[in-house]
Order: sequence, then structure tokens, then C-alpha cells
Amino acid sequence: MNLFWEGYAWPTIVIVAQIIAMIVPLLVAVAYLTYAERKVIAAMQMRKGPNVVGPFGLLQPLADGVKLLFKETILPAGANRVVFILAPVLTFSLAMVAWSVIPVDEGWAIADINVGILFLFAISSLGVYGVIMAGWASNSKYPFLGALRSAAQMVSYEVSMGFVIITVLLCVGSLNLTDIVLAQRNVWFCVPLLPMFVIFFISTLAETNRAPFDLPEGESELVAGYFVEYSAMAFALFFLGEYANMILMSGMTTILFLGGWLPPLGFAPFTWIPGPIWFFAKVALVLFLFLWVRATFPRYRYDQLMRLGWKVFLPFSLLWVVVTAGALLAFGWLPK
Repeated sequence: MNLFWEGYAWPTIVIVAQIIAMIVPLLVAVAYLTYAERKVIAAMQMRKGPNVVGPFGLLQPLADGVKLLFKETILPAGANRVVFILAPVLTFSLAMVAWSVIPVDEGWAIADINVGILFLFAISSLGVYGVIMAGWASNSKYPFLGALRSAAQMVSYEVSMGFVIITVLLCVGSLNLTDIVLAQRNVWFCVPLLPMFVIFFISTLAETNRAPFDLPEGESELVAGYFVEYSAMAFALFFLGEYANMILMSGMTTILFLGGWLPPLGFAPFTWIPGPIWFFAKVALVLFLFLWVRATFPRYRYDQLMRLGWKVFLPFSLLWVVVTAGALLAFGWLPK
């Protein structure tokens, strides 16, 4: 019995505790990101935003969740029921799973694997399956059209994101996320790789279907796109997945370009602040940029969206990979 406890049970309990410690704050963050978005956009448009449910409207996300929880989930008569229900669950689950390799401080990751960046890129790429499944299973032309162009959009911008990640990996010489952060002790990669940082941020907007690239939801032509047939908690899971992906992409941006948990250069007196505080402060800053962009820019046309991805970002990011590799080789800066 003692051998079983020491060999199997205790490590399992530790892992389960780590997963709970990750998922619960993440779910709270997802819920209150919706509140923050409504408040930030309201402030930019000189409105009040949520201010009725609870003090300062702080209970509004809880009220929205309870309302959706008690609504009836309506299944279209011609829908594939299994795939229809599985699609939002897959979309939300993938956004949760990806956080298993995100280090919020040195050694603070559930799985600090050597190919962490590949795992992240693979999980984010799988998100397109939830969209395609939702559009196809609804057995309706509007969701199907929304799913098709959403899939094309996500795949298009993943190509540019891949080249951006390659540029970072050339400078680090490792696929481990902790190594990528520690390589930024002297300078954050957003400084020498500023064009790649901009391309990556814009690509994350397209990858998460956020404004000005929220084409899948195009109300004027697709009446909300691939999830138009969804209601109640199935509908809520799509939006929770979208906001969870926003937080995930902000975490990736922080690790790749903003030094992760490392304090900003020149902030030596503040090194006593714990690494996770710095990490989540940077994630919050990137999330604010997501909200700022939504409140500022109008929606792109679909042809403009695809042209930007294939005719601007793709050739430029490919060129920057070649330039970065050449510079590292010429100056002897290749990582050992």
C-alpha cells in the first residue's frame, strides 16, 4: 500500500492539484475578461458599461453565466447531434490544454517539455477543427460558409505565425519555453525583432477571430457565422473559448517577445516583485491592446484580410527569417 501511495497516488494528486490551480484562475480570468472588455470599450466610447449587477457591475459575468446555464439548448432537426455538441467543447478544451506548458515563472509549468513551442503551435492550430465541426454539423448554409472562411482565415495567418516563431527560435537555439524567456535577460525580442512582433500580434487577432478580423461573425452577410445555430451553454462555450484563446495568445506573445516573467530592463529596484506578477501584468497589457484594437478599427473585407496575410505578412516574414539567419551567422551570434 505504501509503495502504491509513493509510486503512483501522490504524483497523480500533485498533477491534479496543479491542473486545478491552473484552470480555476483561468476560468475566472476568462469570465472577467468579458467584463473588462465591456468596461474598456465603454470608456473609449464615453459610456458607463456594466454598472447594475453588483458593485461597479462586478457580478455581471456571473449573471450572464447563470442566464446561459438555464437556457434551453436547441438542437437543429437536421444537425449531427454528436458533432454539434462536441464542437464547442473541443474549442474550449484546447484553449485550456495549451496552458499546461506555459511557464509563468522559472520552473512554474505543469509540463516543462523541450518542445513546448511546438506543442503550443500545434494546439492553437487544432482550434480550426472546432470551427469546421460546428459549421458542418449545423446542416445550414450560413454556418457552413462561416466555418469555411474562418478556417481559411485561421490557416492563412498560422503560416505567418510559424515564420515568426522560427525567427525567435533562431535567436534562442531551443524549443523550450523557459529557455526562450531566459534568452531575453539582456533585451526583449520585441526590440530587435520589432517587425516580427507586430506581425505576430496582428496574426493573433486573425487567429482568434477578433476585430478587425472578426469575419466569421460578419452579421451583415453571415448572421453570426459558424455558431448561428447554437444557443445556451453551447453558445457560451464558443465565446469562452474565444476569450481563453485571447489569454493564451497574450501569454505566447509575452513569452516570445516580452521577456515572460523577467522584469523590464531598468527596473532593478523592482526585482523583488515575483515573476508571476510581471508575467500576468504583461499578459494584461497585451489583452488591453486586443480590446483597444476592437474599439478603434472597423472590420476588414474578406479580400483585404486574405491579401494582408498572403501578399504582405507571408513574404515579409519569410524575408525576415533569411535576414535574421544571415545576421546571426555573419556576426557570430548563433546560439551555442
